[in-house]
Amino acid sequence: MKDLVKIFFTVCFSVFLGCKALGQKFTTHSVKQNETLYSISKRYGVSQDEILKYNKELRKGEPLSINTILVIPNAGEVSAQPERTEPTKGNGEPVDGAVEELVNRIINDSVVKREPMGFVNHRVGKKETLYGIAQEYGVTEEEIKKYNKELYSSQLKRKMVIRVPKYKKVDEDQNTIDVGDYEKYVVAPKETRWSIANKYGITIDSMLVLNPSLSKTSNYLQEGYELLLPKIAGSTVDNQETQLYTSYTVPAKMNFYRLEKEFEVKSDEVVRLNPEITERGGLKEGMVIRLPETKLDPGAINTDNYIFYEVKPKQNEFRLTRKFGMSWEELIKLNPELKNGLKAGMVLKLPKNQVGEFEVRNSLILDKINLLDSINVENKPKIMFLLPFRLDKLDLNDEESVEWTIENRNSLKYSLGLYSGALVALDSIKSLGVSVDVKTFDNRLDLQRTREILQRENLGSYNAIFGPLDVLSLKEASTQAASYNLPVIAPVPAKSDISLGNVFFSYTQEETLRDRMLKFVSEKHTDENIIIIADSKNKMVQDSILSRFPNAKIVNVKEEEENIGINRDKLELQLSEDVENWVFVESDNFKLISSVVSILNSFHNAVLDIENPEAKKIMVRMFTTDKNNAFDNDVISSTHLSNLRFAYPSVYREAPSDSFVARYKKRFGDTPDKFAVRGFDITYDLLLKLAYKNNLLDVSKFIGETQYSGNKFDYEKDISSGYFNQASYIIGYDNMYIKELE
Repeated sequence: MKDLVKIFFTVCFSVFLGCKALGQKFTTHSVKQNETLYSISKRYGVSQDEILKYNKELRKGEPLSINTILVIPNAGEVSAQPERTEPTKGNGEPVDGAVEELVNRIINDSVVKREPMGFVNHRVGKKETLYGIAQEYGVTEEEIKKYNKELYSSQLKRKMVIRVPKYKKVDEDQNTIDVGDYEKYVVAPKETRWSIANKYGITIDSMLVLNPSLSKTSNYLQEGYELLLPKIAGSTVDNQETQLYTSYTVPAKMNFYRLEKEFEVKSDEVVRLNPEITERGGLKEGMVIRLPETKLDPGAINTDNYIFYEVKPKQNEFRLTRKFGMSWEELIKLNPELKNGLKAGMVLKLPKNQVGEFEVRNSLILDKINLLDSINVENKPKIMFLLPFRLDKLDLNDEESVEWTIENRNSLKYSLGLYSGALVALDSIKSLGVSVDVKTFDNRLDLQRTREILQRENLGSYNAIFGPLDVLSLKEASTQAASYNLPVIAPVPAKSDISLGNVFFSYTQEETLRDRMLKFVSEKHTDENIIIIADSKNKMVQDSILSRFPNAKIVNVKEEEENIGINRDKLELQLSEDVENWVFVESDNFKLISSVVSILNSFHNAVLDIENPEAKKIMVRMFTTDKNNAFDNDVISSTHLSNLRFAYPSVYREAPSDSFVARYKKRFGDTPDKFAVRGFDITYDLLLKLAYKNNLLDVSKFIGETQYSGNKFDYEKDISSGYFNQASYIIGYDNMYIKELE
């Protein structure tokens, strides 16, 4: 308990610093070439003396070094003017030439260039959004914010009167693309963004520029959706494609039949293209001939036939061939555009059944990236921790009262555990050379307090929010953060009815755990006798098990007002002595579980027919698809569970004695509990991903499963409800030890 109090006061200090920050707003600025203290002060609307006050290393009148990071006070009051940048895509690589001109037009038409002719006063109505108002008046959200600076630090509110700028209409031909170069494309069944990008030879970023209505956070593409895409060469009479050919050296024992199968070209066409074949009396080993490049039917490029991969920056021929287990020639045959060079953003297709050092999800190849080897120290993440410490309800001078509160208030116990682990993760990432800006706030389990904190903070300067724990505050945080494409991490179980795409549900859902367990049992099952014991609350679970194992036997649960249990004799009739008995126990009633565990244990290794000396012993193994808190009740014998080799799905495994545990003990003098382990794992995973690429929504599209001390993460984007962790463990008892089974 003394160690928990130590953790508590460490947290108090961090939260105190975070709460003080509410009174003063800051942002950071990286010094660019030719910038001066004067120009930066004008840009942010602050005095030079105010900047010097918070940047002690500067001297007035001395030149500024490029890339110096300055702390700018009162940053939320005056908006920094957007800078002109070269058109780039999310990974910093230039946008491909097919749409560069279109991107330039968008940039040249931004708020930097346009000056308003006047303004319209707009009174905000119920449920109106900044996006909707911008669309109504034909301006951008940033243009509205520029002339309503309060919108940089607070949300749009009903009855608020805002100034909407009016601009001179630009001639149509200046802002339109040549429709002759583009066509509408209707998405067919089983097509994905990657399959269509491959078909048209463009990058995903090009597709997003041409189709701004596409979500930038979700990969979902609805059947029947209309896309604007560049016309494929040769798709019209006026723009016929020139046939491309490849050189081919004839190997030994090659014949026209094999050529036709391999290159899909008829023998008479081969002879027509290569007259020397007739002169030399047929195909000869070593002969170099011309063959037309194989063209696939564009309609066949879908998830039935191929998987897809988007090329990342700095990848080369060697890395790709090793990753896919294919030769460069094989890759070129499937993707002829590789002949012109490998470029970041290219979408490659591979055979559906291809295996290699990669993971496939929804026909997209995910990278198994070693994040520790991929850190970019130039990335400086900024994280908000929003947890219910309830410091307002505690007398910090009364240590005994603090101890009692920590022991008896779950929200504080969870917050302390999560945050203490997060502090160790921050230490660990710092030792890797990554600088992290952290602000910690006590939201007090209060929705209004949460709203107040979020409105005061400049959310646009953050990379992620960790928390809150309560659902109402989580919804509020996700709603406000959505305007900035800011991810919100839910560290504990949360209902998935939050219909915003920026929430990362780190705790694997019950349905996913159940499916994982049933898959595990199915893969191990041969001829075992399956028995199900489920109470009335778990009839749907019983049906799920039956759908996997139609021949499973059911043991009815007798549920009375004061008693609950099963009939031992009826269970005995269902047991087999010829094969092992696998029993699913599905309940959250510890009395039923305790009774069933004792009965199953009494049968294990027993002989049903005691009068028959040659009778076989009964073998019983116990499973559940949901190991809830009832299974941890003290009345349930761990010895019995071990005898039954009890197995279950879990989001958590026992943390090994690794570097995290050593760091935690050194800092807090105690062994981390499962909440501290979880706080470390979630935070470390988040920081490593942001250190790799400072955009969690983007990086989560391409990184597969990651694993740390006690938790692993494999986020999959739902169509509308955020990112859900699909990772889990299968845990089992073995000789009084609890082990990871798979």
